[in-house]
Formats: sequence, structure tokens, C-alpha cells
Amino acid sequence: MSGKPIRILLVEDSPADIRLTREVLKDERVRENLSVVQDGVEALAYLKKEGQYENAPRPDLILLDLNLPRKDGRAVLSALKSDANLRKIPVVVLTTSQDQQEVHNAYDLNANCFITKPVDLEEFTRVIKAIEDFWLSVAELPRE
Repeated sequence: MSGKPIRILLVEDSPADIRLTREVLKDERVRENLSVVQDGVEALAYLKKEGQYENAPRPDLILLDLNLPRKDGRAVLSALKSDANLRKIPVVVLTTSQDQQEVHNAYDLNANCFITKPVDLEEFTRVIKAIEDFWLSVAELPRE
């Protein structure tokens, strides 16, 4: 991994999950910059650098909830993966759904990974650390 910090975009509407994700990531060894948007419309504006997000850094990894207000995660994933400028950004779907149809749909939309959010605090922490370990320490991410 290069010395350049990893930029993560968390697309999540749950304040508790946002807070917990921030806490888990800030305590770890990887130097990351975490940006948060709370709905699908904001996510696409951020990624396309529109409006208040015109100077937003391009994320190296996106953690995407599926059940979002205004525009759901499926629509965000579809728009992202059909955009030639954005499609290479890895997307980890992190959602409460355990429905196999949701898993299939996410991969049909070219998600890079599908993880069901655990409800247990300790397990949620373990999952976030596992995402960090793999995507930020093992995998080679495409850079701008």
C-alpha cells in the first residue's frame, strides 16, 4: 500500500452506524479520510462533484447502505457503475438485509462486496475492521 491516505465515502443514514463506523476506523492503523453523506441524492452529488461537493475528494472505497432516503442504494450503485468516470471505485454494500435476492441484485449491479450489518456491537466492530483490513491493507485500489 502506498503512503497516500485512503479516502472512504460512507453512504449511511443511521446516525448510530455512522458514529460507530467512525469510532472503529479512527482507532486503527490505516490513515484514512472518511466522508459521510446520508442519502442517495447526496451520494451522487458528492461523487459527481456537484454543488457543495465541487471540491470533494474522489473516494478510493465506498461503503454503501441500500436503504437510504430520497434515492436508495440500488439506484446509487446503478448510477455509479454505469458512469465511466466512477465505475472503478470499489463499492462495499453494507446493509441490514439478509435477503438472497438483494445479494443477487447488488452483484448484478456490480457491487464489489455484499455484507449484512450485524446488530451486535462487537460483531459490527469486527466487520468494519475486516473491511478495513482487506480493502485498505490487502487489496490494491485504483487511484486517480
